[in-house]
Amino acid sequence: MALRAVHVLNVPSLHQVTENAALALHSSRLAQGVKDEGEETKCGYEWPKFMVVGHRGSGMNMLQSYDTRLKCIKENSILSFNSAAKFPIDFVEFDVQVTKDDYPVIFHDNFIGAEDKGVFKEQRVTDITLLEFLSYGPQKEAGKVERPMLRKIKDGRIFEWKVEKDDSLCTLQEVFEKVEHSKGFNIELKFDDQIVYKEEKLEHVLRVILQVVNKFAKDRPILFSSFQPDAAVLMRKLQSTYPVYFLTNGGSEIYADVRRNSTEEAIKVCLRGGLQGIVSEVKAIFRNPGAVTRIKEAKLGIITYGQLNNVAEAVYMQILMGVEGVIVDLVPEITEAVFV
Repeated sequence: MALRAVHVLNVPSLHQVTENAALALHSSRLAQGVKDEGEETKCGYEWPKFMVVGHRGSGMNMLQSYDTRLKCIKENSILSFNSAAKFPIDFVEFDVQVTKDDYPVIFHDNFIGAEDKGVFKEQRVTDITLLEFLSYGPQKEAGKVERPMLRKIKDGRIFEWKVEKDDSLCTLQEVFEKVEHSKGFNIELKFDDQIVYKEEKLEHVLRVILQVVNKFAKDRPILFSSFQPDAAVLMRKLQSTYPVYFLTNGGSEIYADVRRNSTEEAIKVCLRGGLQGIVSEVKAIFRNPGAVTRIKEAKLGIITYGQLNNVAEAVYMQILMGVEGVIVDLVPEITEAVFV
């Protein structure tokens, strides 16, 4: 892999990348062999020297953005995953939740919304059945009437979920069956930050997800990750086939659970729970570059996410810092810029 020279001054400051910024700008080998000390080689994979991961497939949808690239393909859809798979990425990342009737589905937000008699109404994804969930958005079967989706963003604004290339909602099983098999899956185990989960509930949800993974994954590379520290640790206890990474924003938001509030706490979670690595918000790494060294000294992997990963120069800097992979929205631009 050849890298073009990058001057440090070309990397934007952390405050220069905004939601609506016009972001500037050979598939790596996967070898078997993830294992714990003293264990036999598992059916996992060693990461390539540097990975590019498609965020929610071909990138998240930012409906409030003026950047049309962030409203091109419906996020977390079969179409989005297979569109990303046409580029030299190693994995696609997506969010998994479990419906009321125990079906793992692919969806990022905790709530799914639509208009009902002129009023915006939303339902918690985990409180509805699979059929109710699939009734939103484009329908697979001819004659079925869709419920046009609306999305409520963090600041309370509500947008029609309009993208250039729409697609139906999907289940975890469908993703395994219909997405290009050569691409790995970074499965984010999605839980609501505002809910305190009992271990019994977490275990039930994780076992439902694992049942589908174990049945359909075959030899596809899998990486689990979660912002919920108890879920991440429990997933590691429930299986040792696939690596589990702890997601952290490195302190850019503060939570009641101190384990979520810094990279140092994330390292402790991994070491105590036997996790294999950390997925960090990229700004946390740039604000504290020494964190990469400490993570690697702890023999943990390090991948990053965040909007700065859509800037080629920021990705180059991370390669030089020793980061092992980036989760990106602008898949065509970043793969073209980084890999030669």
